[in-house]
Amino acid sequence: MAPVRGTAVQDHVALAEIELCGDLIIAASAAVEERLSPDRIDEVLGVGERSPEGERGKLRN
Repeated sequence: MAPVRGTAVQDHVALAEIELCGDLIIAASAAVEERLSPDRIDEVLGVGERSPEGERGKLRN
């Protein structure tokens, strides 16, 4: 059995993707319609918003 280390490893990209999925789930559960429109998905994901660095938001893969 491998020894357990005391340091936590974080994958910041994975955590960001999980947060985006959570945002989509919350938006979908609050939606009246059966599906979110592409425009609503872009809004939830922040596509087109300005990032703190001043760049336009990009679709996250």
